[in-house]
Amino acid sequence: MSLSRFYETTFLMTQNEQAVVEGGRRAPRPPIHGPEGFEGMRKAGRLTAEALDVLMEATAPGVTTEALDRLAYEFAMDNGAYPASLLYRGYPKSICTSINHVVCHGIPNDKPLRDGDIVNLDICLIVDGWHGDSSRMAYVGEVPRKAARLCEITHECLMRGIAAIKPGGSTTDIGRAIQAYAEAERCSVVRDFCGHGLGRIYHDAPTILHYVEPSYDVTFEPGQFFTVEPMINLGRPAVKVLSDGWTAVTRDRSLSAQFEHTVAVTETGVEVFTYSPKGLHQPIDPSA
Repeated sequence: MSLSRFYETTFLMTQNEQAVVEGGRRAPRPPIHGPEGFEGMRKAGRLTAEALDVLMEATAPGVTTEALDRLAYEFAMDNGAYPASLLYRGYPKSICTSINHVVCHGIPNDKPLRDGDIVNLDICLIVDGWHGDSSRMAYVGEVPRKAARLCEITHECLMRGIAAIKPGGSTTDIGRAIQAYAEAERCSVVRDFCGHGLGRIYHDAPTILHYVEPSYDVTFEPGQFFTVEPMINLGRPAVKVLSDGWTAVTRDRSLSAQFEHTVAVTETGVEVFTYSPKGLHQPIDPSA
């Protein structure tokens, strides 16, 4: 499947920005938000982080991802929010649950999680019209060291990418920081999916590539909101989408991991909206 088809079917890039990446043209200017937007995104980001805390604590061997999806929906309803992915372009669930070699967009089902699985829990909540988008890796029981190490590497990639954000910098700074670290650890960066702008719109400019692409670079300005969400594989970066039209898996069946935060460019650097109130946004040592 072509890169453009991936973006078309999995809603990770606006049409204008897809054309920019493929054709090397100048990217559209991302929206600039003021104090009202920051306050709205802080509220949405915090509730999204709280939802992930609930999901992380409920994840265990024998639990189904369908049960986690119901839990997420109920949490959203109880807190005056709505899951952005539910029925978005036909997606049938409130969250994505991507297990082991699933890269992203795994659809919750009634199959129980098994001891040793790693699973990405991805949720976006709409709160008063603002979108908070985040994902984390959860360990199911006692996981192999190589799986835990991949999760640690992926989280470090995320944080290095975020640390590179500042006014006057650019999207390439994020991609360079992530790619350099991942490849130094003998892992690969998935090319087929990317981060995205958001706010009152679910997917907006700028596109955030997690690797260096010379033909695409957008300068950061205070007030830009977007996600950073690297997907890192133990094996090669190639992926394929299954027949359900959503579930993306590694072609070589190697393990994959992802972490995601919603962030803003500020006057002095970066603000992260989706830190866990309980500190669960970082990989948890499975032996603890």
